[in-house]
Amino acid sequence: MADSIFSVPPSLVLTFAFALTLLAGLVLKFWLSSRQIRHVAQHRAEVPSAFARTILLSAHQKAADYTITKARFGLLELALGAAVLLGWTLLGGLSTLNQSLLGWLGGGMVQQVALLAAFVLISGLIDLPVTLYQTFVIEERFGFNKMTFKLWLLDLLKSSLIGVLIGLPISALILWLMGAAGSGWWLWAWGVWMGFNLLLLLIYPSFIAPLFNKFAPLEDETLKARVTALMKRCGFAAKGLFVMDGSKRSAHANAYFTGFGAAKRVVFYDTLLAKLSADEVDAVLAHELGHFKHKHIIKRIVSLFALSLVGFALLGWLATQAWFYTGLGVQPNLGAPNDALALLLFMLAVPIFGFFIGPVLAQFSRQHEFEADAYAVLHTSGPDLATALLKLYEDNASTLTPDPVYVKFYYSHPPASERLARMMA
Repeated sequence: MADSIFSVPPSLVLTFAFALTLLAGLVLKFWLSSRQIRHVAQHRAEVPSAFARTILLSAHQKAADYTITKARFGLLELALGAAVLLGWTLLGGLSTLNQSLLGWLGGGMVQQVALLAAFVLISGLIDLPVTLYQTFVIEERFGFNKMTFKLWLLDLLKSSLIGVLIGLPISALILWLMGAAGSGWWLWAWGVWMGFNLLLLLIYPSFIAPLFNKFAPLEDETLKARVTALMKRCGFAAKGLFVMDGSKRSAHANAYFTGFGAAKRVVFYDTLLAKLSADEVDAVLAHELGHFKHKHIIKRIVSLFALSLVGFALLGWLATQAWFYTGLGVQPNLGAPNDALALLLFMLAVPIFGFFIGPVLAQFSRQHEFEADAYAVLHTSGPDLATALLKLYEDNASTLTPDPVYVKFYYSHPPASERLARMMA
């Protein structure tokens, strides 16, 4: 009797763990979103007292309505995502696709690359209605979308072409390493993947981003002098100061640093410069400089290196276990490589189990934002940063009254009330 209790096949254990984790995550996500919807709706009628002098009731209510609309649509996305995931895994979708391509192409590198490409294509087609609705219904309703369908389609074609030109070679290289580098293939693949990510940081600002947006040098001499002086004061150097034509796609405003090493550049959305004063631009830039001074970017890259190393090592072991495939609804190939199957199953399963560490990562991110705010207050003006942040919250229709539990799970940036309270303290 005891032997029969403890002789449950590993594949069945994995199936049960996967299904249970998926269900638990789905229930938790629905509960969190429902809390967010209720909390924002309950505080819709009145601007919080801390913001009563600076935020109009109409703007506060627009942010509430925008947040609630996105959250409700997010519930549909959750249900669709769970159904698609089950379809790919336990219901046999990935196994069927693999067997079809095996029958057509036979086993080999061409079939494996085709499996990855077909999976990406089908997943993209499934996501298309969601993306279209978000852009041309939700964003349009609240006045944020500035894209025409022609521009959206052109962006889609460009991104797809870039994905083919970059994604297929790197995928083929990793698949080749999985088959040719022995049991330690995962270490070589990890090195290739990290090198690829670092290369992207170098080439993205100069070669990829300009395919989608125009980047013009900052022409406002007064603002340029202020920004240059601030950067010099903070000991920071960049390749250039640029203004991006973000307004042709969205009314949302932002500023960011991009690139790595000598390729770093400062980018302002044209919408941001249109809304903020020079003092407020200084404060926002100082916040971004704070991330560099506190080495947040380096810390995130190191964290990515460490997590991906663990991930590749785990994949290296799981790829050799038959129960990993059968437990997730896939019949492994007999007499043909299973490397592409292993990659896809790993990418499908890891987010399900990784969701529960999300609050820890979000907490680190919010702490980094507090540190960057403190740096900005030290080098510019606290009131200017506060007014700039409030303008950005208002401009992006970010709710001032999010649910505290929802914040713990999802918010990479602290709510406005917490950020302003820290600044004042």
